[in-house]
Amino acid sequence: MSAVTDQPGAERTSRLRLEVADRVATVTISCPERRNALDHATMEALPFLFDELDRRDDVWVVMVTGEGDEAFSAGRDLKSAGPDRPVRRMPTVGPIRYPFEAVRECSKPVIAAINGWALGGGFELALACDLRIAAERARLGMPESKLGLGGQFAAVMLPRLVPAAVANEFLFFGESLTAHEAQAHGLVARVFPDATFRAEAATYAARLASRAPLSVRRFKAIAALSHDLSVEACLRADPYPNPYLSTDAEEGVAAWRAKRPPVWRAE
Repeated sequence: MSAVTDQPGAERTSRLRLEVADRVATVTISCPERRNALDHATMEALPFLFDELDRRDDVWVVMVTGEGDEAFSAGRDLKSAGPDRPVRRMPTVGPIRYPFEAVRECSKPVIAAINGWALGGGFELALACDLRIAAERARLGMPESKLGLGGQFAAVMLPRLVPAAVANEFLFFGESLTAHEAQAHGLVARVFPDATFRAEAATYAARLASRAPLSVRRFKAIAALSHDLSVEACLRADPYPNPYLSTDAEEGVAAWRAKRPPVWRAE
C-alpha cells in the first residue's frame, strides 16, 4: 500500500493510501486522528487519483474506505482553513475540477465501504460512488445547515437517489441516519456486522471484480445517461465500452457452455 504523493499538479498528501490487488483498487482515507477529514491537499489529489485509476488496465473495481473503526470521513477538515484557504469560498470554481465529480465520472464501478461516520464532504464522497455498503456502526449525515455551510454535490445527487421529501428533510435538518435507516431509504445496498465489515467489504469488491468488466462499465455508462435523456435516446446510445461485440462476450458464452469460470480480458 502506498501513499498518494506523486499526483502531478496536485498537492502531496499522505491522507490517501492506494493498494491494488486482484484488480481491486482500495483507496483509504488515512487520518484517523482527524476522523479521516478531507483537507485541501486531499481534495486536490482526488481528481488526479481517480483519473489514474480510470486509465489503469489492472483496475476493474475501486473501493473507497476510511482508516480505523470510527469514521469513513467526517467531511472537510475545517482546521485546514486559513488566510490562503478560507472557509468562505465557492467549491465549484477555479482551475481544479470538483473532486466528487471525478469520482462519479470514473468509468470503473466505485464502492463506498462506509466503516463509520460519513458526514458532510465525507457523505458527498460516498454519494459519488456507485455502490454504498456500510458497517452497522456507520452514521450518514449532512450537518451543513447546522454550520451555515453549503453542500452542493449532496443537494444535486441526493434527490436523484431518494424521494424528494426524504432528501429535503435530510438536507434541511442536518440530522444523521443509521446504517439501517440509510438502507431502508435505498442509500445503502448492504449493511454488514461491525466485526466482519472489512472482510465482507473485501469479498463484495472481489465478487464485483469477477464480473465481466465491459458489461459492468456499460451498465454504469447507460445508467448515467438515463438521468438526462429520454428512454428512446438512451436505448440508441452507444457509450464506450461496447460488450456486445467484445471478445469477452464470446468467452462468457463459451465458459457457460463448458461449465467453467470465464476468463475475462476486458476486450
